[in-house]
Order: sequence, then C-alpha cells, then structure tokens
Amino acid sequence: MQEVAISEFKAKCLAMLEQVRRTKKPIRITRFGEPVAEVIPPAPVTAEADWLGSMADRMEIVGDIVSPVIEETDWEALRD
Repeated sequence: MQEVAISEFKAKCLAMLEQVRRTKKPIRITRFGEPVAEVIPPAPVTAEADWLGSMADRMEIVGDIVSPVIEETDWEALRD
C-alpha cells in the first residue's frame, strides 16, 4: 500500500483521489510516520432491487384470507 505524508496529500488531494478511483489501490496517509487514515476505493455500485414483488415465492397463503376472523354474531357493532 502506498504511504503518503499528510502534507503531500493535502497538496495533491484531488489527484490522489483520482488515482485511487482509477487504480483501485488504497493509499495510507501518515503524520510523523504514523498512519492516520486510509483512502480506499468505493465498493461496486449494485443496482437497487425493485421492492415490488421482492417477496415473491417467500410465503404461502393457508386458508381463507377474505372472510372475517370471528363470527359476525360476535361483532358488537352489528348487534341491535
């Protein structure tokens, strides 16, 4: 990994960032010989999956999903 003094990085920041992007090789930034940061290339951009239909084939409907859970005679709102 290439090591660069912080003063040099400050002077050539944009060029060094472009170098990391182009070569995909990280750069370690040092201050008085001690590492302070690493500039690494970004992870590959993945296309965001469409959320519609993302749960397809992951569940199974068992039973009736239309009729009420409890009997209509138990509903207080329907009582006279």
